[in-house]
Amino acid sequence: MTWLEEIRWDENGLVPVIAQEDTTGDVLMFAWMNREALALTAEKGEAVYWSRSRKKLWHKGEESGHIQKVHAIRMDCDNDVVLLRITQLGHQPGIACHTGRHSCFFQKYDNGQWVSVDPVIKDPASIYNK
Repeated sequence: MTWLEEIRWDENGLVPVIAQEDTTGDVLMFAWMNREALALTAEKGEAVYWSRSRKKLWHKGEESGHIQKVHAIRMDCDNDVVLLRITQLGHQPGIACHTGRHSCFFQKYDNGQWVSVDPVIKDPASIYNK
């Protein structure tokens, strides 16, 4: 059995993935991987995800330059969630979110509403419209 076969893939052949900043422990983003994406991530040492909307592999940073260098690949106790310990490269501080923020988890529940608590580091239009 290969290490990829030990993962409990969902009915679409995907596994949820959490990207966590190696130095701070901040959770930066959530995405999906298929077998090929996870194998490429392990081989390259950089995060490669599966885009469900585009139905294709997505090397994080291929358009933005915000590459994720992978330090460790971990799996949870049920073998159905993968955790990447990463360093977010590119613009500093690192931008992991397509909104131009450090983390995709920038909204906080506060007294019955969602409040944006983290600033936009760089305008997304200047990141993706090259």
